[in-house]
Amino acid sequence: MDEDFDMPTEDMMGDPNGMMDLPDDDVPVLKVGEEKEIGKQGLKKKLVKEGDGWDTPEVGDEVEGIKTMKKGENAIFTIPPELAYGESGSPPTIPPNAILQFDVELLSWSSIKDICKDGGIIKKILKEGEKWENPKDPDEVFGFFCPALAKAVKTMKKAEKVLLTVRPQCKHDASVVDLLLARDIILMNYFYMLWRTDAFGEKGRSASGDECAVPPNASLQVELELLSWKAVTEIGDDKKILKKILKEGEGYERPNDGAVVRVKLIGKLQDGTVFVKKGHDDQEPFEFKTDEVIDGLDRTVTTMKKGEIALVTIPPEYAFSSTESKQDLAVVPPNATVVYEIELVSFVKFIDYDNNFSEEEKKQSKALKAACSLNNAACKLKLKDYKEAIKLCTKVLEIESSNVKALYRRAQAYMQLADLDLAEVDIKKALEIDPNNRDVKLEYKILKEKVREYNKKDAKFYGNMFTKMSKLESVEPIVRLHSFLLLGC
Repeated sequence: MDEDFDMPTEDMMGDPNGMMDLPDDDVPVLKVGEEKEIGKQGLKKKLVKEGDGWDTPEVGDEVEGIKTMKKGENAIFTIPPELAYGESGSPPTIPPNAILQFDVELLSWSSIKDICKDGGIIKKILKEGEKWENPKDPDEVFGFFCPALAKAVKTMKKAEKVLLTVRPQCKHDASVVDLLLARDIILMNYFYMLWRTDAFGEKGRSASGDECAVPPNASLQVELELLSWKAVTEIGDDKKILKKILKEGEGYERPNDGAVVRVKLIGKLQDGTVFVKKGHDDQEPFEFKTDEVIDGLDRTVTTMKKGEIALVTIPPEYAFSSTESKQDLAVVPPNATVVYEIELVSFVKFIDYDNNFSEEEKKQSKALKAACSLNNAACKLKLKDYKEAIKLCTKVLEIESSNVKALYRRAQAYMQLADLDLAEVDIKKALEIDPNNRDVKLEYKILKEKVREYNKKDAKFYGNMFTKMSKLESVEPIVRLHSFLLLGC
């Protein structure tokens, strides 16, 4: 069931600790007219009017008392001197050690987040975003930046608009901007820069064109809106295959291993040379099973949804490896990284179970599976792919243990790999089932001849080996005697 649902990860939720915001244990639950102490420093709160909903300002958004309130709530706060103006007071209005009361109604608030956890970048949300996703490190972002701050973007949701306060301690951000600008040129990401100020640390920045000068150690404000981004998925355990989603697909279903898929695709080399194009220009979509194409394409398709369009970059080890490959429109050189634009038009999942079949349907299904695997094994034998032929015949024998053709073809494959003992076992079993089978009898004769040839070779090999050993044994005493005489003994 898990493969059918897209569940948010910790990175997507934008919470670095992987935890949801939970209510503060020190916040008292009050009824109208009731007064209770907040925390352990003497601050008291009396509820005058209940608020709406359950949202409250987060830690860092506002002062201690306010963070316990809901939108529209009215409360009276009694504040001890230690949390107010203390011993000095605020002449001439407030005397020393004064206890103060504030009648507060919470109309609204803006959420504040300390992105770097050191006060370097403070984010104030001006407009809430949509859903729960956040951009991840490999994703390509499209937005209005002033300037582009990678860490801030990773905390944002689609359509969210924020005001960033960038303080001098965030010295690294100038290099981050340069890096993102360079990446923008290389990847053609659609960044639009609205330069107002930047975090340039101790050096500041001199004026350039329409861009004003920035003094050293300046605390700056940056307005940033995230319009959208293209999700980049790293496929495989080594994360070497990169898939960038150009258009989201429908639903949750994805092809499984063995599924029949129909796609539109364009394959290119890194220099832009198109080497294959299928399903375009009024052509029918390209149809294949998920184990019939290069490994990188195979793995990518199983991550896609119907209607999804993706750009996938596949390294050589998951493409055509170290061999040259002649394709429809061009030759793919050895060790080439290839790029495919793929649209998953439709797919039919492979059914690996027959729970809902009747007994008759199960019987027919087994016969069809066996016939397909046998035909495939015959093709593999002609292609000299003997190991694959053995696998296919074994699959048939798991369904029908007395299938003579499967035993016969597996024996042929074993003979080609010089596994004569295993070949003999299969042929003898086939003859037990069908003693008059002419093809099996003929193959048995060929096997016996091969066994005789191998026995002759073995006899000759071991005969030569023993002859050499006997010669060495006869030479050894002479060598010993010669050594004995040289030593003068």
